[in-house]
Amino acid sequence: MRRVEGILVLSIVLGFKPSEQLENSSYNIMGGVQHKRLQFLALGDSYTIGESVDPSDRWPVQLVKVLRKQGVEIEDPIVIARTGWTTDELMTAIEAQRPNGRFDLVSLLIGVNNQYRGRSLEEYTNEFRSLLLRAIGFAGGRPDRVLVLSIPDWGVTPFAEGRDRNKIAGEIDEFNAKNRDEAERSGVHYVNVTTQSREAVSDVSLLAEDGLHPSARSYAAWVQLIEPIALRIFRGGKDD
Repeated sequence: MRRVEGILVLSIVLGFKPSEQLENSSYNIMGGVQHKRLQFLALGDSYTIGESVDPSDRWPVQLVKVLRKQGVEIEDPIVIARTGWTTDELMTAIEAQRPNGRFDLVSLLIGVNNQYRGRSLEEYTNEFRSLLLRAIGFAGGRPDRVLVLSIPDWGVTPFAEGRDRNKIAGEIDEFNAKNRDEAERSGVHYVNVTTQSREAVSDVSLLAEDGLHPSARSYAAWVQLIEPIALRIFRGGKDD
């Protein structure tokens, strides 16, 4: 991860105005009545900022496009993410940026750099728990409005050439077991993108040009997993 860390841009905040953060957002879906546009906050690292893909291909941006096609009135995502960030660095950025208002959807994907840097599981678990509490707070105390995404397995990528891929996979699984446990304890939604990320071992089209991060096609697959959850959230828990 350090190889690309230095060339990355800071988190990009799209369409953010403090006055637009709403205490009681509503939505227009399937012919419903339009009120205020929904607000979406995405927290994470390179996988959320979409390193090495076009900004329009980042998964939070793709998700918003898909939701709008379904009739959801939602603003562009507010993204706090940077390639290379660990859990503590994300927390520091949140404290610095202080996103304002109550959000209708909050996502959290963090931990690959903790694993990459050899940070302990105990440290990760404690810091992830704190971040998850913040995410729930940003959602107005509504855990049903929060999504946790699992950590992708970078061990299947060309970047991991010469490394112990089985060890990487095992550690990723251990970190994901912790974030999944915290998600379940907190009552938030959990989306497993790790399984999809491992398909890149035999399909290079799922990787960006840097040979490490997901491609637009891969992020589109993530959105297919997230979309039905988001729609249930915005429909008040009703399935299609």
